[in-house]
Amino acid sequence: MTALHTPATLNLVPFVSVDHMMKLVLHLGVERVLADLAGYIADDFRRWPEFDKTPRIAAHSPDGVIELMPAADRRAYGFKYVNGHPKNTASGRQTVTAFGMLADVATGYPVLLTEMTILTALRTAAMSALAARHLAPEGAATMAIIGNGAQSEFQALAFRALLGIDRLRLWDTDPAATAKFRRNLDGAGFTITTCRSAEAAVEGAEIITTVTADKRRATILSDNMVGAGVHLNAVGGDCPGKTELAAGILTRADIFVEYAPQTRIEGEIQQLAPDHPVTEFWQVLTGDAPGRRAADAVTLFDSVGFAIEDFSALRYIRDRVAETPFAQDLDLLADPDDPRDLYGMVMRAG
Repeated sequence: MTALHTPATLNLVPFVSVDHMMKLVLHLGVERVLADLAGYIADDFRRWPEFDKTPRIAAHSPDGVIELMPAADRRAYGFKYVNGHPKNTASGRQTVTAFGMLADVATGYPVLLTEMTILTALRTAAMSALAARHLAPEGAATMAIIGNGAQSEFQALAFRALLGIDRLRLWDTDPAATAKFRRNLDGAGFTITTCRSAEAAVEGAEIITTVTADKRRATILSDNMVGAGVHLNAVGGDCPGKTELAAGILTRADIFVEYAPQTRIEGEIQQLAPDHPVTEFWQVLTGDAPGRRAADAVTLFDSVGFAIEDFSALRYIRDRVAETPFAQDLDLLADPDDPRDLYGMVMRAG
């Protein structure tokens, strides 16, 4: 097994800061990054059996959750630190923040450290659109987005990049969030309709994305709001006790998940029996399971986020920053002249 890299100075690890991540995304183009990320995720999902997989390791509190998300194949190891604290916006903080690392399995040495708050928003949207490309009704052009917070614009751009969706119907409990969305994507080529309710938003939409933040069981979509032929992209329900869909929708939908052992704990399907049938999406990509079976089927992608998606995103950033100035060397690893003389290195620093 060969190492992922052989740096001239072993103590230095490439670091992508928030500033560099923003500049990298703008340099490449947001929709190109979303499409590229979807490609990397698809490539890794098609080799799903090669990965060491585990549900994320979560520390829950009354205010939110802090999680570690690891994944590895025979060559690389990746992990992400991420939190989810819905009350943070009241104090001017992000609901979700994250950073991550990619390491060389052969040596154990990190090869990339990067911010992942922005990158998580991008990979989540890319995953949603990748799933919808296989599950949404043919010719879909209109998407309802219920919840217009930090993730919403990324979802819209990903669905256009991968599916050509250009008509959006918006609703949020906070009109300021919807106004923010419209302001950010004004002039971006979308036809945007602001709606007065979730019921109004789903009218005529072939795809419905729910991406709310409250850490509680909620009924964002009731059973009578979802008609035949619709694809549901349920993003907001992503931890125990937090859901967005009425259980009646689930019982008549074809349900697709990332990693069933995790989704049964965190996703919409936590409302169902532990043995309720679901399909892991990687099986659709490999041809081992069908995607949309009929034009009138209701499909649900029960998205909670899985570590292989972050692994894919880390691989992508490692590959892209190598072509740009958007990284800096971080003095992260001890590198004594004699690997056995760590103490001596410390003493010589004085």
